[in-house]
Amino acid sequence: MPTIKSSYLGNLRTTSEHLQSGNSIITDAPVDNNGQGQAFSPTDLVAAALANCMVTIMGIVARRAGMDLDGLEWETTKVMQSDPRKISEIQVEFHWSNAPEDAKFLQKIKNAAKTCPVALSIDPAIKQNIKFNF
Repeated sequence: MPTIKSSYLGNLRTTSEHLQSGNSIITDAPVDNNGQGQAFSPTDLVAAALANCMVTIMGIVARRAGMDLDGLEWETTKVMQSDPRKISEIQVEFHWSNAPEDAKFLQKIKNAAKTCPVALSIDPAIKQNIKFNF
């Protein structure tokens, strides 16, 4: 059974529906690649998927430890290369002003983040530059 159903809307825009939940997203080609840049580009979603997967796995580890990730925020930067046009680097910078002072726990969630399914699935040629500010 499919996970996602998608269609082309024209003008370099797509829509995709997550079949289990009914949620949908739109993608748009970026301005620097003939698009309007009015929504996430497909490569933006790859970068977002990495960071969001990291946090999801961190959250699972935190929950198991009786902790939560309240206040955790992050910024994701996607770096593109040309010829061939592709993602060359994804930078994720985490900020957690009220992180617990448990060094062992913090190291455990950092390790979990770096081994999330998306991190392990991305081609090794794409540099993953991850910074934890906690």
